[in-house]
Amino acid sequence: METTSIQDRRTFDRFSARFPAKFKDARDDYGTNVYLRDASAEGARVTTRERLYLNDTVTLEVEIPDGHAPMNIRGEVIWMKSREPQVWDVGLKFHNVSLMHLSRIYEAATTD
Repeated sequence: METTSIQDRRTFDRFSARFPAKFKDARDDYGTNVYLRDASAEGARVTTRERLYLNDTVTLEVEIPDGHAPMNIRGEVIWMKSREPQVWDVGLKFHNVSLMHLSRIYEAATTD
């Protein structure tokens, strides 16, 4: 039996993106409970101190250092992995994302 990894099934490559974020309805500062780690046109990986569950729908507000307003991303939790006590890596599948909006993350992540 041949196994297929998640990487093999992806249509779009992920790129590293390390930006502070918060849950849209959270009152905490950026990067306190959630941090965007990487993204693609279909989804993202975030690290969070908040306990989420499979199939949860979350909205993130991501602070991108490009001088514009924070960007909202909405997605469904499709996997979780414990990173350390009280910290999880979470895979999100975007519900609907504009490639133009996602290009803001890409440009900021690849510009030094």
